[in-house]
Amino acid sequence: MNKTLDYIFPNPPKGLDPAALDPRAIPEHVAVIMDGNGRWAKKRALNRLKGHKAGIEAVRETIRCASDLGVRYLTIYSFSTENWKRPQEEVVGLMDLFAKTMLAEVNGLHEENVRVRTIGDLSALPAETREAFEEAWLKTRDNTRMTLVVAVNYGSRQEILHAAEACVRRALATAAEGGDPTAPLTEAEFAQGLYTADIPDPEVVIRTSGEMRLSNYLLWQVAYSEFVATDVLWPDFDRYELLRCLLEFQSRDRRFGAVK
Repeated sequence: MNKTLDYIFPNPPKGLDPAALDPRAIPEHVAVIMDGNGRWAKKRALNRLKGHKAGIEAVRETIRCASDLGVRYLTIYSFSTENWKRPQEEVVGLMDLFAKTMLAEVNGLHEENVRVRTIGDLSALPAETREAFEEAWLKTRDNTRMTLVVAVNYGSRQEILHAAEACVRRALATAAEGGDPTAPLTEAEFAQGLYTADIPDPEVVIRTSGEMRLSNYLLWQVAYSEFVATDVLWPDFDRYELLRCLLEFQSRDRRFGAVK
């Protein structure tokens, strides 16, 4: 951990003790499903895009706090393959928001030694949005403190199909070289075809707004992840909500199928 708990959590609400967090058991990889922007906006009689804009501060706060705690990978679910079904005005607004936010934040992330990368199919994004993510990757790719993984135009079923197609191509190449294309496939070999091939599986998945579903997110990778749900809507998620989620994670007895 890079900074003391008192520095990271200077004004904890009553009943929440940062000292209860074990710095030795901080998860290496935290995945987040950021849900509730639309409901946050509706409660305030605002349009949904206002909710997405309000959620940006929660993203900033979560990145900063996770990095200070020593989290090595933070994956955020920004836009799914199913989100294209949303109203056109909202989709266009989100794509513009992604581009502007990434360009505005990349220098600060770079100064914090945070590496930015994406998972998903960027080819379907508008050029401005795609180029903003690519620019962020190029600027920060050598950073080492934490990796921010932005899942954009991402769907886990799509990713698994992508991995399966990679396995088929390898088998065909093996056959062409005179090898045995029917040799048993290992989990490790299959995982090499995933977008996250060089990223460890998340230890914990956090979902906001009280929903209890994965929404086509990291289906392969979360086989043994702990799930923590909070009723807090994403724009209201702050470092103290993250602390609550991590304390819940640390309270779990992770057995990975074994008996203790």
